[in-house]
Amino acid sequence: MSSVLMSSMSWVAYQERLQDDGLVLLLPCGALEQHGPHLPLGTDALLSAAIAQTVAEKVNGLVAPTLSYGYKSQPKSGGGQHFPGTTSLDGQSLSQIARDVIREFARHGVNHLVIVDGHYENQWFLTEGIDLAMRELGASSPLRIMRLEYWDFCTEATLQKIFPDGFPGFALEHAAVIETSLMLHYYPDLVHLDLIPHDQPADFPPYDIYPTRTEWVPPSGVLSSAKGASAAKGALMAAQITDSIAAAIAHEFTL
Repeated sequence: MSSVLMSSMSWVAYQERLQDDGLVLLLPCGALEQHGPHLPLGTDALLSAAIAQTVAEKVNGLVAPTLSYGYKSQPKSGGGQHFPGTTSLDGQSLSQIARDVIREFARHGVNHLVIVDGHYENQWFLTEGIDLAMRELGASSPLRIMRLEYWDFCTEATLQKIFPDGFPGFALEHAAVIETSLMLHYYPDLVHLDLIPHDQPADFPPYDIYPTRTEWVPPSGVLSSAKGASAAKGALMAAQITDSIAAAIAHEFTL
């Protein structure tokens, strides 16, 4: 059992770790969302947790249990809500959950919190939860929070190696090369390469329609091809991303 997992510790051991002023608590956030026929529904939560654990080992950190439900899947970034298995929260619900756990961490005595988001649609609702918690805690609270989406730390140099023929953009990378490669690195037994679909990349118009036009989304739910994915690409991205996140944490929290 990893020593960085908060959930595996007793309250006494956790309290002892909190005495370290340099301790960083990482909160992974994901979703339960379709990721094509070749990846599991929990991909976003699994990857945010794995990345958080790797970073925690580099920065004297602990990893809180993952928030495994996220905001509603959108057609242009997650395929949409019409896929069986996709199980989502209203935005207000996610913001309130984030607010509540942040407030609890502050009560424990956590001074440095990093929210590691692995689901594209979560961003603004996590931000709202942070704002609500910080407002409630007040200016005197020593808690400082960093919120990040792990893919933003993938450098241009790394992207050029992963996509030698051109990068399609993060929104269309749903269940595609980046996520499939990272899953092959962290959880190879959960990836079914033989089930990667042959759909063409999604071609969305520059607007949305409600009710959702589900026919805009490839039937598989994959928004661009995952055929170029590999464990080697996943290892390259994981190493570069986690090193960059660890460096950002050390810089912002002067560890």
